[in-house]
Parts: sequence; C-alpha cells; structure tokens
Amino acid sequence: MTDDGVLICGAGPVGLTLAVELARFGVPVRIVEKAAARTDKSKAVAIWCRSLELFARAGLADRLVAAGNVVPYGSILAGTETIAELDFAELETPYPFALLIPQPETERILEEHLGTLGVEVERQTELTTFKASDAGVSATLRAANGSERQLAAAWLVGCDGAHSTVRHGLGFDFEGATQMSDWVLADLMLAGPVAEDRILIYWHADGILAIFPLGAGRFRVVADLGPARQEGRRADPTLAEVQALIDGRGLQGIVGADPNWLACFRINERKVARYGQGRVFLAGDAAHVHSPAGGQGMNTGMQDAFNLAWKLALVHAGGAGPALLDSYSIERSAVGDEVLSNATRLTDVALLRNPLAQAVRNRVAHFVLGLSQVRRRAERQLGELDIAYEASPLSVSVVSSPQGLPDAGERLPAAPAGMGARALFAVLGSAGEPAALAAEYPHLVDAETGDDPPGEGLWIVRPDGYVGLVAAPGDLPSAQDYLEAIGRGR
Repeated sequence: MTDDGVLICGAGPVGLTLAVELARFGVPVRIVEKAAARTDKSKAVAIWCRSLELFARAGLADRLVAAGNVVPYGSILAGTETIAELDFAELETPYPFALLIPQPETERILEEHLGTLGVEVERQTELTTFKASDAGVSATLRAANGSERQLAAAWLVGCDGAHSTVRHGLGFDFEGATQMSDWVLADLMLAGPVAEDRILIYWHADGILAIFPLGAGRFRVVADLGPARQEGRRADPTLAEVQALIDGRGLQGIVGADPNWLACFRINERKVARYGQGRVFLAGDAAHVHSPAGGQGMNTGMQDAFNLAWKLALVHAGGAGPALLDSYSIERSAVGDEVLSNATRLTDVALLRNPLAQAVRNRVAHFVLGLSQVRRRAERQLGELDIAYEASPLSVSVVSSPQGLPDAGERLPAAPAGMGARALFAVLGSAGEPAALAAEYPHLVDAETGDDPPGEGLWIVRPDGYVGLVAAPGDLPSAQDYLEAIGRGR
C-alpha cells in the first residue's frame, strides 16, 4: 500500500466490509488483525435487509444468503398467548427477511472475496501506536514475534471492537454503562416444536427467552437471568441450566443438545460522541456497543463501513474535498444514538418484572402491534430500511418530494441499475440532464446510471443509495450547486 491509502485495524465483519468496499472502489488498503484466525464462536448472527441491499452492490448478497438461513417471520409470545406476529416477507426490498448466519461464515465469505480483490488480511499483526497529522498517519505495527515496523497511510480506521486501540489512541471517552444483569447465550441443536423460519421471543414472568434459527437444526438461545448477584462475570452455564430455562419459559418438548458455545454475558451500552478526528475514524463496536435486542449491532457497524467507504474513495480520487469526510460522524453518530435508544427501549420492555406491569405490557403490545401501520414500521425498523440522513449536510431539498417518494436523506427503494459499482453519484432527471451533469462533473457523477426519476423532478442519489438532492424538473443550477459543494467537501 502506498502512503495515500487506508489502514484498517480489525478484521471482523466491519473491518472486512470496509476493506471490500475500498478495494472495489480502487482505494489502496491494508487490514491488520491481532488474532491468528477468524473467531470460532457464532457471535453476531443476524444480517438485515438493508445490509444485504448494500452487499448486493459488491456481488456478495447472494453468497451470504446461500450460506445462511432465511428467516421471514418473527413471533412474540407470552405463555400460550401470541402478542405479535411479524412478517418481513412483505417489506419492499429484494431481501425481505432476516438472514441468520454465524459470524465466522460471514467473515469467511468477506475475507475470501477480499482476497479476489488482491487484499489479504495481515493476521497476528497488532497496531500498538499511531500519530496523525494533517498530512497522514504513521502507525507502529507489532508482529507475533515481537518485531515492529512503521507504516504510513493517508487514513486510519479503527474497526477493532469495544476495547479499541484506535479509540484509546484518540483519547475518546466511551460514554455509557454496563447493565448489572446477567444473560445466558447458547448455540446448540434443538429438537421439538421449534420452527426454522421464525424468530421466537418469549416474554415470561421470570424473564425473556429468545430463539434464533441458524439452520440445519442449530439455534441461538438467549435468556436473561435477572439482576447480577456478584461483581464479576457469572460462570458460563451448563447445557442442563440452559435446558431448564427452555423448559421454564418456552414451549414444552424442545430439547437442546450438542452445544457449540455456552456463555454468560452482561450488556454494555456505550458510544463515542464523535466517530473520528482528522484522518482517523472509528466504526462498529469501536464507536458503539448496545443491547443485542433487534440484532442491530453488526449491521450498524457494517453500515458505518458502507457510509465511510464511498466518502474516502471520492476524496482519494480527488472528486471531493476532504471536508466531505466530516459528514461521516454527523450521519452515523445520529444513527448510533437511535439504535442505542431503540435497543435499550426493547430490552427494558422485555425485562419488566412487576406482574401488573407485565400484564399491561402484554395487552398494550398486542393491541399496538396488531395495527398494520405500527407493525410495518416495527418490521422496517428491524430491517434497517428506515435509516435516513435528513439532518445531514449532504441532504438538500429544494422542493418537496412527491407524496410517497423518499425525501432527501432517505433510502431510494429501487436504485438505478449499476448504481454502486463505483463511488459516484447518480443523477435522475429528464432527458439530457444526467448526461449534462456527468459531462460537467465526471469525477462525481456516473454517466452510466442516469435514468428517469422516481417522480417528477431532478434527483441526485448518493453512491450508497440515499437521496442527496431533490429539485424541480430542469433545475440544473441547484444540481450544480450541490455537486460543487461536494467537490469542495461541503
């Protein structure tokens, strides 16, 4: 890698996603990882609709789907009562389901694809220190044998988890707290009346029990054990203890066997205030950790990577000014706040202990989620299809969008064919407008993706498929002003 490229610290799903995106956009990249091999634990298992839409641009969505378990339904139950039924199959997306796939498989697919792009993960290589300046970043890397070497890069991205070396090097506070309650996690085979195409959430008087089908008879089981009774981490559970939780809170007749992973954990809810400083950025768990409710953590981190990659690629290629990178923290920190809030709220609702409060919760949830509009909103939120950047400096509405169509900052449901193959904007407008703007701004606009707009008007769509500008038909001056501002870096 030349010193104008990107150094990524951490080769989990987030770091690998960022490396794949940068490499396919033609940005020199190196990715280092302290661990000798990929994790052997299932860890994060859910990939949601929006993440799959973005992976499709790199040709990876179908490979991920083929390796995982497609789960289009979800149920919330309390005893024999059904509180709510979720149907992701009705969502307007090419991937209307939760894809449940163990993290090692996700990492394998991403790493293998990265290799076809000419980038190999440098394992047993630890980032120890770094110094950043206006000109770039100097990093010290340590090999397994203790030898050290220096590396120069234009940018450094910490995708190195909750104990991030990069975050510590920046001196950023990881604000938040650890919930003083114990949880059990089990990855095991289940036999009995349990579906392979449905996520099951049981609200029991003693606590929550969640069952996620990983396919081929294997499931993830998660349950809370109530307030912690000791300071240190609780000992990992036995299979018998997990079976007792299943018997006590779930459907009768479900029998667990052959566990791959049994663990106790506590929920951390923490987040940085900023996702970067100068030429150094944070993504994924290095920037935010929260309750596993909703399975949003890995997806949020991957979408940090998708957001940052096209901006780094445009700046690297000279199509945009460096100030464009400031929008990364603005956009993704706001999403992190929302995900953290939603996950905390879902967890708090599930962990109500008072019998009266539980009864009220069950009745209210049954009524509210019985309303189709509310249920659809919940399904879209879980699928991360409603993530938007309305408050971003990159979102400009000169006119209001036609009713039913996305506003500036919102996801465009049907992206133009070929969009996302390069880190360039698409212009959707009347005949001649896309070609004219592509000719004037060849380093910003993809001439091959011009098409009819989704509604009457002139639209500029970002490389990640979110609407950047909504203007009136033929309003070339507004489009030029928008692209000029991007070119300067806003």
